[in-house]
Amino acid sequence: MATQDQNTAATPAEKELAPTPAAPKAQGSTSRVDRSSSFSSSRIPADADAAGKTVIADGVVAKVAGIAAREVAGVFALGGGGARAFGAIRDVINATDLAQGVKVEVGETQAAADITIVVEYPAPIQEVANNVRAAVAGAITRLVGLEVVEVNVEVNDVHVPGDDTAENEESRVS
Repeated sequence: MATQDQNTAATPAEKELAPTPAAPKAQGSTSRVDRSSSFSSSRIPADADAAGKTVIADGVVAKVAGIAAREVAGVFALGGGGARAFGAIRDVINATDLAQGVKVEVGETQAAADITIVVEYPAPIQEVANNVRAAVAGAITRLVGLEVVEVNVEVNDVHVPGDDTAENEESRVS
């Protein structure tokens, strides 16, 4: 192995192969990625103004809208009867469709959403619909960055607690 004099400069190839001193590791830390802070503007690279185009798929906007609608108090489920039946099957196999009951139209700067919901009895239907409209519009604007031109809410059904259980019904056949 050849040694190098401290006064002579190394070639770029030698610098690349030269061992670098290891950074001190925190005790108990096994991750190579700093996960201690959440999203911040300090992580934006210096060339953030670089030219380019971002395309957000309709499915992404529909999923954001579906998640926001499900978080509203008084919403029992999303989608019509058939969609909910298929959704129950998907839930059993752990393949939940978060965009179920949501249709969106996405343009370059604007979006519109149509949402079908089932309201939990005795929640006030108009209030729940208004809250869904506000939550969906806010989520799309905040997370996707699109202007929301309209959110249409269709109340398809009212879920009455106890309707799901058939235990209380007597059998008609013996």
